[in-house]
Amino acid sequence: MDLANKLFKGDRVIWIIYMFLCLISVVEVFSATSMLAYKHANHWSPIMRHTMFLLAGTVVALIIHNLPVKYLKAGVVFFPISIVMLALTLVLGAEVNDTQRWLSIAGVPFQPSELAKLGCLIFISLTLSSLKKYSEKQMFRIIVVGVVATCALIFTENLSTAALLFTVSYLMMFIGDISFKRLISLAGVIGILIALFFSILYFTPASAMDKMPKRLGTWQNRITNFSSEENVLDINTYRINDENYQVSHAKIAIARGGVFGKMPGHGQQRDFLPQAYSDFIYAIVIEEMGLVGGLFVLLLYIMLLFRVGVIARKCNSLFPKYLILGCGLLLVIQALINIAVAVSLFPVTGQPLPLMSRGGTSTVLTCVYFGIILSISRFTAHMGDEDQPVEPVEPLVADELINNNLNESTYAIE
Repeated sequence: MDLANKLFKGDRVIWIIYMFLCLISVVEVFSATSMLAYKHANHWSPIMRHTMFLLAGTVVALIIHNLPVKYLKAGVVFFPISIVMLALTLVLGAEVNDTQRWLSIAGVPFQPSELAKLGCLIFISLTLSSLKKYSEKQMFRIIVVGVVATCALIFTENLSTAALLFTVSYLMMFIGDISFKRLISLAGVIGILIALFFSILYFTPASAMDKMPKRLGTWQNRITNFSSEENVLDINTYRINDENYQVSHAKIAIARGGVFGKMPGHGQQRDFLPQAYSDFIYAIVIEEMGLVGGLFVLLLYIMLLFRVGVIARKCNSLFPKYLILGCGLLLVIQALINIAVAVSLFPVTGQPLPLMSRGGTSTVLTCVYFGIILSISRFTAHMGDEDQPVEPVEPLVADELINNNLNESTYAIE
């Protein structure tokens, strides 16, 4: 017990959430990779790969959660590096499943968009906390230029990731007290562009799409299939084809799960879903663990967001406050998107379920986010590590806290 207390520091609730997600992930990915296992000489190869990434990510999380918050600021170097890597990926990237998202570094495949998300969060947090250096107008312009440039490089090959990153960035600006007028104007411009983009996708004939980039055709098919009911022949008949194959078998998996599920290892749809261990892992969770297990996983992510909010309120400086909220929002919104896709509330996006889906880059980077959250809870919020001294309050923030306390006292007297 003493060893665990010395090793796993920071907020205990975050560690419990992390451990539960890892445990469920190992069990369900082991079950969902049955088809992959039969394709390998070593049946244990797929789950061993996933477990090794989880263990490596846990080591990374342990290292990061021992770093004081001031060292996390150095992570802003990932922002320009990731932009360069994204540009290189569009030219030199490897094409997998009709998308050019991967860049090989020393023979190891890597998704620069995952690094871009981390670099962008640190960049935004640093900018929003630079009240002495920039005016509110300057901060808004700097963030918008940086985020739009990053999302533009991701957009062509990974629309959902670009949309996710922009959404989280927008929420961080809202939390960072950027003028409501500027945010409304930005939302209006983006809303018009989105409406125009999806209108073009929806109304452009399929024959014309053959002359355009492949991804446009893919997006059009997903939107059309999501909004169409032509596969329902009558009240008792539903047609499964290539376009709705994954979604249909995800629905079957959820329907089979019932309240308590078929128990891990007894799911059937894992053998039919091509991405059962990744994009549709949540459907397999419900099939094997039932609605009870599905709600438990959902509550873990909701609890994560709630706990991140509690830690942020205890932060005595702006940078860690914005950074931890950005990490929490990114993880939870991505999880909600994956869950919404699995239960057919959202078009197929390809976003993995954080920490649970089988992956390499995404798994390790998710562990990095947890490490950052734990570091901030430990060194700034002073939670779960009472032996650590509280970091000094930044002068500007200290003045703001004093003024807020004075105002609250005045209201109390009145």
